[in-house]
Amino acid sequence: MNPSTLKYFVKRIIFAVFTIWVVITLTFFIMHAVPGGPFIGEKAVTPAVQAAMEAKYGLDKPLFEQYTTYLNDVIHFRLGPSLKQRGRMVIDIITDGMKVSAKLGLIAAAFATILGVILGSIAALRRNTLFDRIIMIVTTAFVSMPSFIIGTLLLITFAVKTHLFPANGSTSAGLVLPVITLMLYPMSYITRLTRSSMLDVLGQDYIRTAKAKGVPRMKIIFGHALKNALIPVITYLGPAIAYITTGSLVVEQIFAVPGIGRAFVNSITGRDYTLIMGTTIVLSSLIVIMNLISDLLYKVVDPRITFD
Repeated sequence: MNPSTLKYFVKRIIFAVFTIWVVITLTFFIMHAVPGGPFIGEKAVTPAVQAAMEAKYGLDKPLFEQYTTYLNDVIHFRLGPSLKQRGRMVIDIITDGMKVSAKLGLIAAAFATILGVILGSIAALRRNTLFDRIIMIVTTAFVSMPSFIIGTLLLITFAVKTHLFPANGSTSAGLVLPVITLMLYPMSYITRLTRSSMLDVLGQDYIRTAKAKGVPRMKIIFGHALKNALIPVITYLGPAIAYITTGSLVVEQIFAVPGIGRAFVNSITGRDYTLIMGTTIVLSSLIVIMNLISDLLYKVVDPRITFD
């Protein structure tokens, strides 16, 4: 790695750390600004018991002191105990959720990327044909349709009506429908992105030159056009894979998938401060890391790219 590239990535890492700090800070103060608390909904909780619970978890201290204490804990990789799931640590809840969400998301991301690149390339090579028009119509529909609509339709069709797949996402067979639901939007977007990028690359002068020299068509497509057309796709894949891998909040709720997305929703509805903060840190960190990896992949796909 040359000095300019190293300097670029050092800057990006510093900026990433700063971004995560901003996310933590905003989430912390906004969360505490909302009226209520994690123990207000508890049954038969007297003011004395509530005060004792707040003292136990340090919620009786001044807000800024709570903030600095939490930052110190995060620096030392301590996310604390859950305020609602008694006896469980936040890191354990997140780890359990990520085992499911990562499996679900990585499978969906892999299929979305492979199918999207293949369909987009075929659509570009067969521009203005019936096949191209069908792909564009279908992908436009899936891009426009919210995930909760797609998930609900799949659930009713394949779980309720035909009973081909279980409706509960806690089993391996039950992950099929959530994977399809998570896959359809990014696959459609990648298909459209690959098509437009391929069309642009195929019109470049170096492609015409390669054709004039008699370079085989397959070598032109895979050796020149597709490799350069993937750069915009890589830009999209960074945050997209992070989003898919951490699980869609709505999709995990629809299919009862015990992932990190469902844990995040439950933490918000239950005002579980430590779990809200822990999941926020994990989700934001994954997005920042995947963006950084995307930058690295630029250099792999096209060595001519510099980071000056």
